[in-house]
Amino acid sequence: MRRLIHLMLSPSCRLARLVVAEKRVACDPAHAEDARNPLPVFIDLDGTRAEGIWAIVDHLETNFPEHPLAPDDADERRASLRWLDWAMGPFHEQVTQRIVYEKAGQRFTGAPGRRAPDMNVIRAGREELKVALAAIGRAVEGNGNLSGRAPALGDLAVAAHLSVLDYFGEVPWSEYPAANEWYVRMKSRPSFRSILADRVPGQPPAAHYAELDF
Repeated sequence: MRRLIHLMLSPSCRLARLVVAEKRVACDPAHAEDARNPLPVFIDLDGTRAEGIWAIVDHLETNFPEHPLAPDDADERRASLRWLDWAMGPFHEQVTQRIVYEKAGQRFTGAPGRRAPDMNVIRAGREELKVALAAIGRAVEGNGNLSGRAPALGDLAVAAHLSVLDYFGEVPWSEYPAANEWYVRMKSRPSFRSILADRVPGQPPAAHYAELDF
């Protein structure tokens, strides 16, 4: 059986889970025993080991082309990859790390050593999140999804980050209706089912986390 070793609240791990599910690849997910190791890790039937989200995406796109996640149209593909790069780079650094890494333990995120949350850091992340949600809303209003009419790799990457933030009730959805509508469509996809079922022991999600109409 294929295996995907992951951390529950790591956005890159969640993206890997989404990609595997969108590809319809049968896989046995396993929570990592040591959060300090490079993650996520995908192990294929032949023993091929893809470490890290970029290697996993490349491996799955190459070996399971039946359900492509990069748009055929060149302009849309470039736009989707820009969203992917933004999600895993600036958004991760300016928003996710500042909020989620302050609230969740290393065991579930892979963040550096645990310490008391710094509210100044969290508040800075919340301000950056508002800027990001406005940008997401503008893209959705213009394209239907972030880069085109159909959800693609960039949509999954951004949704993976927002899903972690939404676990803690940190996304002000009512202020950004276009982003809200898009995220509802994303979380309604079958690939999201396992993510919406996530529960951290002793740290339950926001009441609306798994609701598809909120």
